[in-house]
Amino acid sequence: MTRTIDFIFDFASLNAYLAERALSEMVGRTGATINVIPCLLGGIFKATGNQAPFSAYAGIKLKLDYEMLEIRRFVKAHGLEDFQMNPHFPVNSLLAMRGLCACAPGDEFDRYLDAVLAGFWERGLLMSDPAVLSSVLVEAGLDAGRLIALAQTDAVKAKLADNTAAAVERGAFGAPTFFVGDEMFFGKERLGQIEAMLS
Repeated sequence: MTRTIDFIFDFASLNAYLAERALSEMVGRTGATINVIPCLLGGIFKATGNQAPFSAYAGIKLKLDYEMLEIRRFVKAHGLEDFQMNPHFPVNSLLAMRGLCACAPGDEFDRYLDAVLAGFWERGLLMSDPAVLSSVLVEAGLDAGRLIALAQTDAVKAKLADNTAAAVERGAFGAPTFFVGDEMFFGKERLGQIEAMLS
């Protein structure tokens, strides 16, 4: 059985952030490999008729209250003390996601992912602002000018669009979505199921 977890990911998803930060624990216990696949959550929603929980349940206060309770429980369970709700939520991640697609696999990709996630969900920054994104990348020791320039190219834009379409084709309707082989798991709450399967 494959030990690679395909992770359908967008910086705009709070739950994708929480899942990403918790995944390192699972990797340590199972030896799994995480393959982060940058996708545009808005494109997935549009293609599937889905919408974000904060929109879907906007008129159901008790449901939204429970969503926040679940987030607090997850944060506590995984020791994610650095998390803070982004004051600019809902966040626009288009430029950041294109930048992630522009990264070379390996160290550059990993450093970009970590720094930009922190900008969105630990530092509360307006990451849709190119100047803010550039500053975060420079702090992480990355070539911000090169990556932001690449993010504007047709090839990188097409890569993000193609990733998004492929995720929908596999069955994704939101983020975080995970695939282990042909098995799909949706939501950060499924990490335990994935670990049980890999174990």
